[in-house]
Amino acid sequence: MIVSRYQRKLVNYIYRMINNYEAAMELCQEVFIKVYSSLDKYNPEYKFTTWIHRISSNATIDWMRKKKLDTFSIDASGEDSPSLSQQLPAKGLSPLQNLEMSQLQGRIEAAIDELPFIYKQLIVLRHINELSYDEIAKTVDLPLGTVKNRIFRGREMLKSKLAEEMAKRGGRQRG
Repeated sequence: MIVSRYQRKLVNYIYRMINNYEAAMELCQEVFIKVYSSLDKYNPEYKFTTWIHRISSNATIDWMRKKKLDTFSIDASGEDSPSLSQQLPAKGLSPLQNLEMSQLQGRIEAAIDELPFIYKQLIVLRHINELSYDEIAKTVDLPLGTVKNRIFRGREMLKSKLAEEMAKRGGRQRG
């Protein structure tokens, strides 16, 4: 029951951090093993989702340290990889609107992938996994104010990257 309830979100979160779908699936399996083996350590005073995200966050960071990843790919996702467009279905839109929405989501995903990890992780937890600020603070073990500040800065970076891209696209279309 735990796996069916959380697997999709955890795989998506891990994938967003490491951009490797197969590794994300493997890490997710490891997370569930850790969850089951640590159930006796779970403190019911905290939300279960916060606890399981904390475990997945730590496992992802450990994996990244082992792989010594310091950059993230901005290449397009593979066909079998979950994407933002799979999470945000466009209902009631025309084919042209669906295409435009898909392109926009691709640009947003690329901009998120370019963020430094400390901002990327929090943006994904907040806007993709839909955790509250309190849940994020507990998940990443940071003060609430720091979480809010970094999410704000991350959003500002995203706005800047997307505005820059739109300006470039506008210049190419006119020229």
